[in-house]
Amino acid sequence: MEPSTPQPPLAEAIQIDSHLDGSEERSLANDVLDGLTRPFKELPPKHFYDARGAELFDQICDLPEYYPTRAERAILEERSEELAELTGAVELVELGSGTAAKTRVLLDALQAAGTLERYIPVDVTESMVRDCAEQLTSEYPGLRVHGVIGDFERHLDRVPAAAGPRIVAFLGGTVGNFPPGSRRRVLRQIAGLLGPSDHLLMGTDLVKDPLVLEAAYDDAQGVTAEFNRNVLRVLNRELRADFDPEDFDHVALFDTQNEWIEMRLRARREHTTLVRDLDLPVHFDLGEELRTEISAKFTPERLQSDLSAAGLELVRWLTDPDELFALSLSRPAGV
Repeated sequence: MEPSTPQPPLAEAIQIDSHLDGSEERSLANDVLDGLTRPFKELPPKHFYDARGAELFDQICDLPEYYPTRAERAILEERSEELAELTGAVELVELGSGTAAKTRVLLDALQAAGTLERYIPVDVTESMVRDCAEQLTSEYPGLRVHGVIGDFERHLDRVPAAAGPRIVAFLGGTVGNFPPGSRRRVLRQIAGLLGPSDHLLMGTDLVKDPLVLEAAYDDAQGVTAEFNRNVLRVLNRELRADFDPEDFDHVALFDTQNEWIEMRLRARREHTTLVRDLDLPVHFDLGEELRTEISAKFTPERLQSDLSAAGLELVRWLTDPDELFALSLSRPAGV
């Protein structure tokens, strides 16, 4: 009987690099100062995800109306073996990794293919990355985890150099949260992580019946409404604002011209709120709206155009049986 290969101690299998320096608070302040002084008020959706926001989003993913998570996971479960074979990847980089729940499907496929060596989660929540690293190194013998604590919009240059063919995963439809110009800029930055043998695996929600889309962002139980209003609690806590979340209705609508969902908060009464840390009074008229998220929906043509603008070419377009959601596998063009 062959002796088993000794595995490195778990502590040696994990490396965590933090690149957060307090600028996240400045980022929030700058976004509030910029967004709440515009003629049409808006905030970027990244500020949803404090601990309570992350908990609420996990609840949203289990709601009957919210199909994207289930559809994306179904594609991964159906096609992960094919993806592992196509890419020959020895490592997986995940942008906005969270709990890495869906990622395990890919890790299983790479392990079964005998290629899996390293997982690189990129996320702003250090405790989540550390917990995930400990769980995964105990579940996957020989796996190394190199966590990057940072914002993937600002810290992609801190992702370690590839140890071999890699998949960069950008799942969940997050790319749709960026307007077209910013979306292409982010895709170009991600493309900078890819060498000739690397691939980008990206999740995108697809254009469909507006009633289906709007229900996914305005569930009957009101969980999404609570998630939307929670951003006001973030501002109250972090910037000493005095928003009353009950002063706002949750609104979700499909913009047919831009083909994206917008989430908004609509003022139930005329009032003025003070953001104390910025010495900023913010006035709302009755019925005035604050946009908190856009979520673009894609066609194959739109995705092809965005990938091309980032110097990438499509290798595979994978959908669930109902064509609600798509995973695209792409690589640097011309290789």
